[in-house]
Amino acid sequence: MVDGVTLTMGVAGSKLEKALGDHFPEGERYFGLENFGNTCYCNSVLQALYFCVPFREQLLEYYSNNKSQGEAEENLLTCLAELFSQINSQKKKTGVIAPKRFVQRLRKENDVFRGYMHQDAHEFLNFLLNQLVDILEKECPKATTENVLNGPGNGHVNGVKQEPAATWIHKNFQGILTNETRCLRCETVTARDETFLDLSLDIEQNSSITSCLKNFSSTETLNAEDKFFCDKCCSLQEAQKRMKIKKSPRILVIHLKRFKYMEQLNRHKKLSYRVVFPLELKLSTTLDAGDSAYSLFSVVVHVGTGPNHGHYVSLVKSHNHWLFFDDENAEMIDESAIQTFFGSAQEYSSNTDHGYILFYESLSGDNKSL
Repeated sequence: MVDGVTLTMGVAGSKLEKALGDHFPEGERYFGLENFGNTCYCNSVLQALYFCVPFREQLLEYYSNNKSQGEAEENLLTCLAELFSQINSQKKKTGVIAPKRFVQRLRKENDVFRGYMHQDAHEFLNFLLNQLVDILEKECPKATTENVLNGPGNGHVNGVKQEPAATWIHKNFQGILTNETRCLRCETVTARDETFLDLSLDIEQNSSITSCLKNFSSTETLNAEDKFFCDKCCSLQEAQKRMKIKKSPRILVIHLKRFKYMEQLNRHKKLSYRVVFPLELKLSTTLDAGDSAYSLFSVVVHVGTGPNHGHYVSLVKSHNHWLFFDDENAEMIDESAIQTFFGSAQEYSSNTDHGYILFYESLSGDNKSL
């Protein structure tokens, strides 16, 4: 054990190394993560983030800079940076690492993750990114005065009001939404910008990410009890409202709302709907010239029939190879296997492995690292 990180090889690791053979990329490492009692929600997201190359590179740079400055106070960011550094610096190409220090720190930071109950991977990702933002902003106060996105500074990060920021978390994951409301009496359009680190999309049976995004941006009429107060008319008026993506992020994270509260059941139910997610995605925005092109590089998959139990695994693309990570186990899979995680065309199906969080990287500029 090295600093709370157990290093083992295992049969799965040697099998993966044999499968990769001559195709093993120089300097790349593929390590499974040990489970500490229902921590698959954490492991699956960590694998997705590790294979998000821009994020990993900046985290390793942060680790290197911090190390040269001496001992930093332990927090979630330092624990994550240390974990990624230990994976990246392994002499062996494959194996298993125990992210013990990171999990201990996570449980210390948030009561929700303290026990050994099944947790939600999206909730964990949301918490982690916002915590990293908070830590970086405290370390670099100047970052909060810059506005890297050239947009208004009164936005929200997943519902939490934020000042303009330029941390490397924002540079990778943050985009801008525009909330437009048009008064149907005077035609005045009120627009409010807000930032996002991921997009949560409602889903329907036998649909696609493209149709989910269209529904997300569809026009809604506000009338009856939902009338809009128009500042120009100085009264409540019928209006049309829609949400548009104004500026797309470098890394587009899409969360599919697979868990829905059913009033008649008085509980949340998992929607096993078939939602096709393409390997290449075109995203229309109001600021970018034309469509933004994205490439899928990771999928966090929920396995099981309900929200309060089940399992999480992840699929990642690395140097044109797709890999399947299930806690300690890692294996190569064929690209065609991705479609088995789209969901079920029928309500009752033996297939319970469904895509839950999708990670896309922009193909514009120099972002073609995956």
